[in-house]
Amino acid sequence: MADRTTDHPAAATSVQIQDHLSGAPSAGAPEDGRPGSVARPSGEPAIWSRNFRYYFTARSAGLLSWAMLPVAISAGLLSGGYGLDTAGYAMAFLVGPFAGLVLFGGVLADRFTARRLMIAADLANLVAHVLLALLFLHGIDHLWQLYTLLVAAGTANAMFQPGSASTVPLVARDVQGANGILRTSEALTGLGGPALAGVLVGFGATGWVMALSAVAYGTSAVCLAALRLGAVPAPPSGGGLWHNLAVGWREFRARTWLWGVIVIWMVFAVLSWGPQLTVAAGVVVPEYGASAFGLLNAALGAGTVAGGLLAIRYKPRRPLAAGAVAITTYPLYPLGIVLGWPVWALAAAQVAVGVGIGVWGVMWATSVQTQVPGEVLNRVHAYEVAGSVGMYPIGSALAGPAVDAFGTDRVLLAGVVVAFLTAVALLLTRPIRTLGRVPVRS
Repeated sequence: MADRTTDHPAAATSVQIQDHLSGAPSAGAPEDGRPGSVARPSGEPAIWSRNFRYYFTARSAGLLSWAMLPVAISAGLLSGGYGLDTAGYAMAFLVGPFAGLVLFGGVLADRFTARRLMIAADLANLVAHVLLALLFLHGIDHLWQLYTLLVAAGTANAMFQPGSASTVPLVARDVQGANGILRTSEALTGLGGPALAGVLVGFGATGWVMALSAVAYGTSAVCLAALRLGAVPAPPSGGGLWHNLAVGWREFRARTWLWGVIVIWMVFAVLSWGPQLTVAAGVVVPEYGASAFGLLNAALGAGTVAGGLLAIRYKPRRPLAAGAVAITTYPLYPLGIVLGWPVWALAAAQVAVGVGIGVWGVMWATSVQTQVPGEVLNRVHAYEVAGSVGMYPIGSALAGPAVDAFGTDRVLLAGVVVAFLTAVALLLTRPIRTLGRVPVRS
């Protein structure tokens, strides 16, 4: 939620409910695990602190690589003569380990600190992408080689992701503003990354996309190493892996608005989000070419830029309700493919979809980061990601067989209906619709 995420009592009431559910307030600990409090220098900016600038650079570099990878893999394989099934399986091998292992990433982030685990994940991704570059430059002799490296990349991202959420409240006081900027960065990389990947794949240079991704992950690791976080929220010492997972699960299921969104999103991921990329590629790439497919995904990024910028300033009292309204635009793009819209109209639809995704993503990320205590946020976020993304590889892997069984138009139309019903379900679920906004910390 890929990124990829996101009510009525007043905001103060929602904070009281949060305190009741989570128990004692957050305790802080420095990166060596000793107890302490999270301190910030006097007069530190609400968003653009030194730490946030480094974190922004790190995330932007990683997001650029992530934005290029699905287009490079899907379009590269299809342009290389492989079938839709192969492209779908490749995406499943990338996202499957991510979804399956992200829970352990949350526990390890608490044990070793989020920053250390994120740096290690970036270095692992650097190695995986260097090998992917060599594989595409010299030709894929065996598909298992590609699948193995995609599993390695997905595993590295599973280790990285939990800490990416818990770090934001540590580097910025205005969490929604910071998420808006990060969402805008994600959108900008989503604008340039797919277009660049599509152009390079069109020239037969998929390997150079992977090389560029390796450089991006190296940049991210360097910037994360430069962070000075001081004291960070930490769980009590002691407790094994399964105990920590159980604590995270209790915190996750105690928040109806949280698991309610995830249950809805799981259905959406299998029947709409998961199949859409490969099914759309199967229509657009043969008819318009890999470059057009990259540009359509870049249009999605352009819309997400607008949505992220809007969400920096737009702070509704009920953020998840506002986000649910925003994603009613999602069905436009698959509907346009079914109706045979020209590329310019599909691009316009992608812009509208991007605006909705941008607003929803900021509202969702901010709600999770401000409603969940810091000492359990890594693990709760891991459950959130596992649930929302876990069904994606199933939808992706089933894309090819579903098209063979029902036809492209029926698969896309099913996604249109499910996407619309997703927004309706979010708005009809009272704990989601009524969740209030937590004010900016002073």
